[in-house]
Amino acid sequence: MPDALQLLTTRRSFKAAELAGPAPTAAEIDTLLTIAARVPDHGKLTPWRFIVFEGDARVAAGDAIAAAFRAKYFDAKPEQVEFERGRLARAPLVVAVVSCAGPHVKIPEWEQVLSAGAAAMNLVHAAHALGYGACWITEWYAYDRGVLDALGLAAHERIVGFVHIGRPPGVPEDRPRPPLSEIATRYAASAGDSRVC
Repeated sequence: MPDALQLLTTRRSFKAAELAGPAPTAAEIDTLLTIAARVPDHGKLTPWRFIVFEGDARVAAGDAIAAAFRAKYFDAKPEQVEFERGRLARAPLVVAVVSCAGPHVKIPEWEQVLSAGAAAMNLVHAAHALGYGACWITEWYAYDRGVLDALGLAAHERIVGFVHIGRPPGVPEDRPRPPLSEIATRYAASAGDSRVC
């Protein structure tokens, strides 16, 4: 397994369509999800869950996306509908991270949503650690109620992201990252203000 700091500093997103098979094995998927679940979770609420799309299930779920697209765009061309049908088939494995956040007497809902986001990021890092590439995206269908219903989400649940996982095409070039001087400050007791933006 790569050194942890090396792993964290070399993670890079890939386009979903760049990720090839073979998909992670069943044991590797269990490892990915186990690591994804190891996140801060105030109150031990487990305010997230995972939906795994593999094999033909990716296309079956795409039928719901295509149907919602047709309902929105009556004049859509057949090739556009087919493109939408293949949204979850671009990579050999897709995992939807679902936020189950809700009102709680003690735990703010915002903290629950952040925990789900942390689960998605852990999933991306776990994929990288196993030698896979990953892409965390939402796209329009993550916000379409018809699609969410078809995928089995409850009324209060939301998609944090669809994490596409597969074999990377090679070592990617890194993109420019913001300099620390632009994103980090040190709070000074005399200044009373740590704003950057």
